[in-house]
Amino acid sequence: MKKYIIKSLYTLAAIILITSCNSKVDSIEIQGDHKEDESRVELSQAQFEVTGIELGKLEYRTIGSELMVNGMIDVPPQNNISITMPYGGFVKNTTLLPGDAVKKGQLLVTIENPDFIQFQQDYLESLANSSFLKAEYERQEKLYGEQVASGKSFEQSKSNYLVNEARINTSKAKLTMIGFDPKQVETGEIMSVVNIYSPVSGAVLDVYTNIGKYVSPQDVIMDLTNSDDLHVELSVYENDIPKIKKGQRIKFNIANTNEEWREAHVFLVGKGVREDRSVTVHGHLDSKNTDLLPGMYVTAKIETASEEVLVAPDDAVVRFGEKHFIFSYLGQRDDDGEPAYDYEMIEVEMGNKEDGYTQVTLLDSGLSYQDIKLVTKGAFTLLSKAKNSEEEGGHH
Repeated sequence: MKKYIIKSLYTLAAIILITSCNSKVDSIEIQGDHKEDESRVELSQAQFEVTGIELGKLEYRTIGSELMVNGMIDVPPQNNISITMPYGGFVKNTTLLPGDAVKKGQLLVTIENPDFIQFQQDYLESLANSSFLKAEYERQEKLYGEQVASGKSFEQSKSNYLVNEARINTSKAKLTMIGFDPKQVETGEIMSVVNIYSPVSGAVLDVYTNIGKYVSPQDVIMDLTNSDDLHVELSVYENDIPKIKKGQRIKFNIANTNEEWREAHVFLVGKGVREDRSVTVHGHLDSKNTDLLPGMYVTAKIETASEEVLVAPDDAVVRFGEKHFIFSYLGQRDDDGEPAYDYEMIEVEMGNKEDGYTQVTLLDSGLSYQDIKLVTKGAFTLLSKAKNSEEEGGHH
């Protein structure tokens, strides 16, 4: 009887042990069936409707390698004009301020100087003597030819005539330089005031004088600029200069703004290295920009090379930590009678950007870009849901 009881206890213990092991195996299998892929993101019907997700595809496009540089808006030296008065004088009138637009031929400033009267008098006196001296020179020439007059008298009359002609030409050039019309002076209209007119259409950069102030010949009265030929002047460090070629595309915008990129093309690369080890690169604007002003600082990208690469729209690429991802739509399925939408987060490596597209490289060599149903709009929403799910330790 005792042996039977002991045998029964051994049998019961074996059954309990086997049952316990079977339960453990079943538990592991169930857990394995519910193991989830952390790269997956699931949206319910309600979530899907509010995200506004749009789909597209990865594609190959020609995109350039770009060099980021800084610079400014400038104009050629011949388009910057300094207004001066060759013989000085007192400012009698000016109404212009920095920033004022001017047209070619517009009155800029009026200068008054009593010496201007003397210049006009000298010119008129020389003109008055011209007829007499010419006639005397011709008379002496004729007498000298007939051996009636001495050679000395002939040479003196010739000298007087030529000196007076030189004086006429000098006075005429001086009046023209000042701003007087010699033809008008010849009518007897003498003035102590001269008007200075704008030689170009443009704008006033700065004014350095005021009414009543004396300006000497070396003083600048005001600076003008003709902004019809604006260009970008960029600073490129010497080690990058070999990459720069004439005709390369430049994209630029005003520094510290979010304005859209404007375009220019390289037309001149400097031949000298400055003290900061940079070289000046000039770019012609592709279109006229009336809102740009000389002196504005710009941020620019010079397209140094181009190649056909795999790209995605900028909004399709998101960053999580130090990595970048895109999302692929996996399809719709039934979840307890409700539709669910699955997406997969795929890690990529970013490259160059251009015109709203980013170069991407799929890090998983087993993926084919043609099979990816790319999320082009709503990727940030999916990333936010993935991050929240991870932080909560719940299901993606």
